[in-house]
Amino acid sequence: MNPTELLTALVATPSVSGDEARIADFVAGQAESWGARVHRQGNNVWFSVGSGSKRLLVNSHLDTVKPCAGWTTEPHEAVWKDDTLYGLGANDAKGCVTAMLLTAKALLTEGAPQGVEHVFALTAEEETGGKGLGPLLSTLGPLDAAIVGEPTSLKPCTAQRGMLLLRCIAHGKSGHVAHAHTAGLGSEANAILKAARDIQAVSALRFPAHALLGEARAQVTQVSGGLARNQVPDRCEFFVDLRTTPGMDHAKVAEDVGAALESEVVVHSARYLPKGTDAAHPLVRAAVAAAGQGTVGSSTTSDWAFLGDVPAVKVGPGDTLRSHQANEYLTRAELEAGLAFYRRLLHGYSEEVARG
Repeated sequence: MNPTELLTALVATPSVSGDEARIADFVAGQAESWGARVHRQGNNVWFSVGSGSKRLLVNSHLDTVKPCAGWTTEPHEAVWKDDTLYGLGANDAKGCVTAMLLTAKALLTEGAPQGVEHVFALTAEEETGGKGLGPLLSTLGPLDAAIVGEPTSLKPCTAQRGMLLLRCIAHGKSGHVAHAHTAGLGSEANAILKAARDIQAVSALRFPAHALLGEARAQVTQVSGGLARNQVPDRCEFFVDLRTTPGMDHAKVAEDVGAALESEVVVHSARYLPKGTDAAHPLVRAAVAAAGQGTVGSSTTSDWAFLGDVPAVKVGPGDTLRSHQANEYLTRAELEAGLAFYRRLLHGYSEEVARG
């Protein structure tokens, strides 16, 4: 299959997160037909090409979000209009998957760059944070660096925000509203008023700016409280979503937020850690050379969050602003540019490794 045929086939294979068996079967079959020794764990597919002292992970995800409202074409159909393919996952991230697969095919047929084992892993459940790349890592073995395929307009991303979710509980004292000002049930007893003060305090929190990502700002995203319209509320909960930057320790940030609020603060989720890769790393140097431009930061999370200390670059064809929207698309030119870019990047990384 040529690039457009493979992308068409991938987009036409529904793969909403958690239901990737069909697309995993298809991808495994393609790689096997090219001579790869394919491995499978659940709906994760991986294989290695080449050998060497360094192991480079080449990863993107097979799954998509559920289709939203507003599509003017059938989201699970691949519809070409001139040189643009519309369909769920075309941009996020089946364009990356297509370009990576065909890069692997080229290495299998033409020979891989020396000194590097390329571990291609096309994984599941990235969109839902489930049984995808994270649980697979122990099976893949030690890795020296990683390429994470996401739509970045082929701009090398070397910093990615994390996600810290905090559940905040304001405690008060319940009582009849009619007696609120005569029975010691003033503003200190009203949990909703206490939460309101804390919500204002959250909006005023400031954190050090990151060179590529800028400031981290906390956002209150959900509020719930009160049992009845005639009862002083003794409890009010609200959630804080903070997209963290490299250098921000989640435990320390949660502690600092707790010290700034009247409410009790509990960590709801902290597993999406912020990530950053040093500009001097060989993979970054190779990515900058392959792209012909400098590095950028990314506000969205990805499976990079689960790679631990493995240096990584997030990069791929497509535009992040199209992701999770109706009428998602990728152009033929973007796809072809992505394939050429990944080939340059893999060869460039091998050259950087050889130079030591």
